[in-house]
Amino acid sequence: MKKSNEKSAISWIDPDDAPEITDDWIAEADLFNGDKLIRRGRPRKPNPKTQVTLRLNPEVVEFFKSTGDGWQTRMNDILEAFVSDARAGHSKPPAKVDKNDVRGDGKRP
Repeated sequence: MKKSNEKSAISWIDPDDAPEITDDWIAEADLFNGDKLIRRGRPRKPNPKTQVTLRLNPEVVEFFKSTGDGWQTRMNDILEAFVSDARAGHSKPPAKVDKNDVRGDGKRP
């Protein structure tokens, strides 16, 4: 039988050795400005984005990914611009997209 390696033995840490939790320690745990708690981390956005699950054609995803970092933001920007134009009456969502319509004007080349 092998000898136990003394170096690998875990030494016991007595819970009584933990520092005492005092009122002063708790008061310092949160940062207040007067009565207002100051939140740590990134501030919340007034209009956060909504997470969705969306199925797209592989060609669409590959194209946007090929544009580099920030591809999801670019995709959002393009959709946002389309919605803005549609609301202004400049464009209407097509009932069905013709894959051969490369110009986007409803006419084939």
